[in-house]
Amino acid sequence: MTNEMTPIRLGTRRSRLAVAQSGTVARELERVSGRPVELVQITSEGDTNRASLASLGGAGVFATRLREALRAGECDILVHSLKDLPVEQPPGLVIAATPPRADARDVVITRDGITLDELPPGSRIGTGSPRRMAQVRRANPQAAVHDLRGNIDSRMGRVRDDELDAVILAAAGLVRTGSDDAEIPTVAGLSVEPRVLSSWPTAAGQAALAVETLTDADPQLLAWLGELDAPLTRFAVTLERAVLGGIEAGCHAPVGIHAQTSDGTVHVRAGVYDDESHNDVTLDHSERLDGFESLIEGYIQARGSGAAADSSGLTVRAREIGSELARRLLRYGAADIVNREAAPSS
Repeated sequence: MTNEMTPIRLGTRRSRLAVAQSGTVARELERVSGRPVELVQITSEGDTNRASLASLGGAGVFATRLREALRAGECDILVHSLKDLPVEQPPGLVIAATPPRADARDVVITRDGITLDELPPGSRIGTGSPRRMAQVRRANPQAAVHDLRGNIDSRMGRVRDDELDAVILAAAGLVRTGSDDAEIPTVAGLSVEPRVLSSWPTAAGQAALAVETLTDADPQLLAWLGELDAPLTRFAVTLERAVLGGIEAGCHAPVGIHAQTSDGTVHVRAGVYDDESHNDVTLDHSERLDGFESLIEGYIQARGSGAAADSSGLTVRAREIGSELARRLLRYGAADIVNREAAPSS
């Protein structure tokens, strides 16, 4: 870093949600560093091309242009929605911080407060996520699912304008763009129905942010970013992404996976969704984490050192559990579903 008045440049997508969540990280980084942080807005192909994410190569399309900007020296750090990042970390880059996770649930937005399960046959439900499409069909087989792209406001506008009867959104997006509170904000004129994670697991890493920089970034910058890192969030999302990687499913596959810890025990719910619901593969797992406090202490000592934190005992344990759960899912039949989803259509 040059001098204390030189801004730290934070690269972000241009959407209202991306700018809002990047602004949250910027304020925290200013607090811990004493340095100004400026946002560098970057346009990706995923922001300008209205084709489905699957046809563009998955949600990782959002990260490609940002990472090019980081490598080119256009910015010093990036802030991503972690669920948009491919599991495989590219050489030369490191996720230096995962700040505390927001509300990981999905929510159903409707005009009149009727729950998703009770919407009448033929109700038009909008979502661009294959996972959410499958979960909607499980909850209400008579609903008509419509592929949907666009920002939060445009999606909710289609419900308000009676083009759709409901849309499925991430609770974290509503919180980050509409409220400073930890609770889901009230959406003017629309009703919000949170789904329950125990029966509706969301995308790996949903509601978590990833602060990414160069592996050989300035040690002081890495140390500042380390202070933004939340060990419990890192553990949970590392486990979730290990499951996703273990079954060789992309970040836009019809897979829901959510992990959380309480009192030294990790609880995991996973679902791999087939075209036919009776072929779904689901898994519930709880495991006592012996020595968990010591693993957290070791991680806190290692964070801020870039790649070292990613090889700490805490993250290694998360990957071990995630990999074992992936093997169980594969034994139960997840491989057949994922392979069919990945096969090109005729």
